Amino acid sequence: MSATENTNNPTSPDSHATASRSVHLRELAALFLRLGATAFGGPAAHIVLMEDEVVTRKRWLDRAQFLDLVGATNLIPGPNSTELAIHIGYLRAGWPGLLVAGVCFILPAFCIVLALAWLYQNYGALPQAQSLLRGVQPVVLAIVAQALWKFAGTALKPLAARLAAFAALALLVIGVSELAVLGLAAAFGLLVGLGRQKEKGKGQKAIGTDTDEAVGMGAAKKPARTKSSTAKINARQAILLLPFALCLLPFLMSPLRDLFWAFLKIGSILYGSGYVLLAFLQAEFVPRLMTERQLLDAVAVGQITPGPVFTTATFIGFQLAGWPGALAATVGIFLPSFFFVALLAALMQRLQTSPVLRGFLDAVNAASLALMAWVTWQLARTAIADAATVVSAITALALLLRTRLNPTWLLAAGVAVGWLLGP
Repeated sequence: MSATENTNNPTSPDSHATASRSVHLRELAALFLRLGATAFGGPAAHIVLMEDEVVTRKRWLDRAQFLDLVGATNLIPGPNSTELAIHIGYLRAGWPGLLVAGVCFILPAFCIVLALAWLYQNYGALPQAQSLLRGVQPVVLAIVAQALWKFAGTALKPLAARLAAFAALALLVIGVSELAVLGLAAAFGLLVGLGRQKEKGKGQKAIGTDTDEAVGMGAAKKPARTKSSTAKINARQAILLLPFALCLLPFLMSPLRDLFWAFLKIGSILYGSGYVLLAFLQAEFVPRLMTERQLLDAVAVGQITPGPVFTTATFIGFQLAGWPGALAATVGIFLPSFFFVALLAALMQRLQTSPVLRGFLDAVNAASLALMAWVTWQLARTAIADAATVVSAITALALLLRTRLNPTWLLAAGVAVGWLLGP
């Protein structure tokens, strides 16, 4: 009898949900620790590797959902690929997943850069950085080029999205900043969305109903939320953001508060590429705390190591204040990303279901694709330097197109080839 009661226990679904979440958290930890330790090539390559894992192999998301996340993370400041990892974690396992995915993606790079910073401080030189880049860059080029082809089939289906992508690419070619391009694309998308809403509104009045079909999403009708339920959700989200705020206290009360605050400020306002990061770091630290040569070496370490490029902060923090400084700098530059993604997660459903905001997000997705294409072209100009790099890029692309080989192995092979060939 007791066994029967146990089987029919109404709490068993909660136990199952808890067990399922634990499994999801272990999966997230394993995936992002591996990517954090092997994902060479910068943000564009990281995004492609994540798409291969979570869309193609694990099927946690479909390609349209993944592209929505790419477009949305381009709208917030901070390291885009890290924020993408954080958001994937949130979708897979809720708030614990948000923390696990982000920390596990950052941690391997933090440890690797910390070791290189120690070597640099004690021996005054870096490993053969140019050799590693020479081996990795052609492989990264092939990986991103193949992914662009896949993404284009999903992101550029609407005519408005194709127009936004071509216009964004043209603006990038003539030198318009990345942030301005995204802003113009967003404005264009809002106008398209408003036009769609106006058209749907006419049909809405004719049938006198308010369904999701009327906004062109084809989704099932959902019950409207009351003001009280919305307030409860907002209050819960505000409470869940408190741990991020509490992380500030130990650093703001320590002797390292100036260093922590400098990187917190950079992580909160930085948009754009590694060159923009270099400009912010130069303004903040040179020549007051470090030389131009040290700064360039720090940026080089961020480029040649796997995982987030923003671990440049780890290197600088170690040079200025040892391992406590490395920790303070790393937490400072990455903490805003967790906060921004937590806020973004609360808005994503509205972005995806509102006709106006759907147009906005479609245009931003298209512009993000144009940004990736522009980065790929710039990479190609430096990556394809001789016959060996041409062969490497073509071989990597052929393997990607004809096999299901994980791109991580290709990147590892590129590192090995670069190391063996030397400068």
